[in-house]
Amino acid sequence: DRKIELDPAMMLKVNDAIDKAAAKGVEDTLILTSGAALIVNVPNRTVVTAMDRAALNGNVFTNIDGAVIV
Repeated sequence: DRKIELDPAMMLKVNDAIDKAAAKGVEDTLILTSGAALIVNVPNRTVVTAMDRAALNGNVFTNIDGAVIV
């Protein structure tokens, strides 16, 4: 819905970030990329929320128990 596109290289990084979060036992993680912020449900490997970096100022992220920066 927010028209955020991730190229194949970034998708590999996001998948790696999900794997790292899973290894630490994280259920819901914030993944920050160079162009977007994604909240991902780790067990389901599902993006719950996505927003571009321009929309991040002043936002508070809740219901997460980990973060990965890629």
